Amino acid sequence: MAAPNTRGRPDQSEQSRPAPSQHPPVGAAPSEAHDRSRVEVRRSARRSRTVSAYREGDRTVVLIPARLSHAEEQRWVAQMLEKLAAQESRRIPGDEALMARARELSAAYLDDRAHPVQVRWVTNQNSRWGSCTPSEGTIRLSHRLQGMPEYVLDYVLLHELAHLLVPDHGPAFWALLEAYPRTERARGYLEGVVSAARLPHIPGARHADPGPDPEGSCG
Repeated sequence: MAAPNTRGRPDQSEQSRPAPSQHPPVGAAPSEAHDRSRVEVRRSARRSRTVSAYREGDRTVVLIPARLSHAEEQRWVAQMLEKLAAQESRRIPGDEALMARARELSAAYLDDRAHPVQVRWVTNQNSRWGSCTPSEGTIRLSHRLQGMPEYVLDYVLLHELAHLLVPDHGPAFWALLEAYPRTERARGYLEGVVSAARLPHIPGARHADPGPDPEGSCG
C-alpha cells in the first residue's frame, strides 16, 4: 500500500458510504470518536494503491481502493483521521499569531488603518464566525474556524478588521473587503460549511435585509 496522502479528491467512479460503526480505540480522545461518526468512506475501482482523506464541511471523506477488506478499511480510516488532526493542529495559530496576522492584513488591504488592541479565539460563539467591539479594539474569532484554510481565516479576520472602521454592512464596508482577492471564494467555502453542517450563517450577506448581523456584528 502506498503512503497515504490527505489532499486527494474523489474521482467519478467512487462509491460512497458511511464508515462502519465501531468503538474508538482505547485511550482515544472524545473528539476522535466524534470524528468517526462523521466519516464517509468512498471506494473506487480506479484507485489501486493510495488512500487519501479531506474535510468536507463537518464530515471527513476517506478515499480507498475498492479491494480493501473491512478490517483494512477501519485501519486506514483511523490512520487518516489521526493524520488530518495532526495537520490541522499544526495550522492553528495562537492568539499572538492572530494579532500579528491581523496587523499584516490591515497593512495589506486596509491601508494600515485598522488597529486592533486584542485578537483572540473564543469557544462561546455558536451563532457567528467572528465579532468585534470597535470601542475597545477587540476581535474575537470562533474556534469553529480552526483547521479551515488560511484564506478563510484571513477573510473572517479581515471582515472584523473592517468593522473596526465601518460598523455596519453598508457599501463603504464592502468596498473595504473588495481589496481582498479571495473574498468570494472564502464566502463560498463558509457557505458550503453552513449548508453541510448547519452551522452559523456566513458573516454579513452583501444583499441581506437591513438589521442585526448575527455572524460578523460588532458587539
